[in-house]
This record gives sequence, C-alpha cells and structure tokens, in this order.
Amino acid sequence: MSTMKQPELRKDYIQEKYVIIAPKRGKRPHDTIKSNPAQKKKMVTSCIFCPNNLKDVPSIYKKGADLDWSINIIANKYPAVSLVNDHAYGKQEVVIETGDHTEELEDLSTEHIADLLEAYAIRTKEISKDDKIDYILIFKNDGGVAGASLQHSHSQIFATHFLPPHLFDKSQRQQAYKLTEGNCVYCDVIAKESKDKRLVYKDKNVIAFTPYASMFNYEIWIMPLKHRDNITELTADERKSFAKILKHVLKKIGQLDLPYNFYFHQVINDNDQHLYMKVVPRGSVWAGVEIGSGLIINPIDPADAAEFYRDGAPK
Repeated sequence: MSTMKQPELRKDYIQEKYVIIAPKRGKRPHDTIKSNPAQKKKMVTSCIFCPNNLKDVPSIYKKGADLDWSINIIANKYPAVSLVNDHAYGKQEVVIETGDHTEELEDLSTEHIADLLEAYAIRTKEISKDDKIDYILIFKNDGGVAGASLQHSHSQIFATHFLPPHLFDKSQRQQAYKLTEGNCVYCDVIAKESKDKRLVYKDKNVIAFTPYASMFNYEIWIMPLKHRDNITELTADERKSFAKILKHVLKKIGQLDLPYNFYFHQVINDNDQHLYMKVVPRGSVWAGVEIGSGLIINPIDPADAAEFYRDGAPK
C-alpha cells in the first residue's frame, strides 16, 4: 500500500510534463489482479496473420522457412504513410511475432523474444538508409483499449519523415542537459533509479523501473545500462536480458488483465539518444482533467507498481 500521505505533483525527468500521483486509500496493486488467468485465444481459420493465410503475401523479413516461420514481417495493408506520398511520407510494417495464433508475446521463450528484438534492429537499420526518414517508432498494441484491431500477436514499425514536436523538444532538452551537466540525462536517471524503491530489475545489461512521474498505471521502462543510441546497437547479450525482463513484465500485466502498449522512440538524426522501451498498461481512462488540462492523474503510486513487478522477477 502506498506510503504517500497526500497526492503529489511530479514532473517528467526532462520535459514539461506533469502528473499528480494520487493513490486511492486502500487501493493496492494486487486488488485488480484476476483470480483466473485469461483464457487462451482460440484458433480461427480466418486470421489473416496465420501462416496458411500468408502464403501469397511477400515477406519483408522472415525468420524460418515457408510456413514454418517464427517471425514474419510484412507491409501494412492499410498504411497511414507511404513511400509514394510526399504529404505523408514513410513506411509502415507489421511484425507478426509468432506463427501460433494462440500464443501471446509473453508465452514465447526468452530466445524467441530476443529474436524479435533482433528483427526490429534489422528493419531499423534498413529503413534508416532512406535519407527522408527522420523518425522510427516500434510499437505494440495489445487489447482493444490499447488500439489492437487483430488478435494474432503482432507489433508494428512506423517510420516517417515527420518528427513529432514533443520528440524534437525532448531531443533539444537532452542536448541542453548534457551541455549543462556533462552527462546524458537518462544515464543520470539510471544511476538514481538504481538506488530507489522504484527499481524492479537490474542485471549487467539492463534496468527496469517504474518512472518517478508515471503517466500511466503500472507504467514501466526498460533501458540498456550502456548508452545505446538505438536498437541496432544492442548486443545479443543485451537483447537476451531485455527479453527476459520484458517477458516477466508482460506476464505481470496479464495478471492485471489489462491491455497495454509498448514502444521505442528512435530519432534518426539524433545520435546521442539513450534507447528505452516504455510499457504502458491501459488501466485508466483519461477524462475531463487529463483531456482539458493535459495534467495527468495517476491513482497508482509508482513505488507500489514496482513492488508488484518485483514479485516473481527473474534473479
């Protein structure tokens, strides 16, 4: 249970983003856990991402052969951006994470998830060769509230010539911080969070923690300890560590029975980013205060969320 005596206004590590952490009295993380695990998805013959239905669809990347693949990347059939549209230039790909319709990402082996991260890296490297591309977002929507439109486990790669203003602002602030402090802001965040009660997991390669100003219930970040600019710089060992804690985090979110998103931001022309993955369960609906003011109210103390994630975490 949260030890906070009253709601607290908190600011993001670097940007002008604010949240009020306002734990509800007596509301603990485990109060929302379902006693019965979610039922497995049933196989459906009409699923467009199942191997038999992709026989005639060209693969951009495939791990495995013919119909016996473990990961398959294809073009998005309904892209928001395209290479032939100068007004919304870009590339959008669907990453089918497994050939088995009944499996969720957290059901896959650590090795399989590490292979998925490698596939993201391979595509990031290739897409980055296009000089017009300024931004690559790797993301996953799991559950209807999170934006998923199909059940078969998949994620997406969204690349565009347009850098969202809030990311440009973030990049500028990171550079200003480094000029003033002499360090990467997120390297300093790692040093601080390594000693805080919000720490969830740390090994020789990665750290996972619930951020100080968490915008979402049970929000958690996973970061390489070394200053890696983008996903292509992760080593095989780092990908394995990333996969191990990500698998655990998603299993814990499954206990909450919540939809979630995860994502990596990658700004192509910023060579001094610090890569991190945000995992954001969608446990609350933003209403009048959030939509009207931009000020977020989070009823879950990040320290409580960290305690929840630490339960059963890999050693």
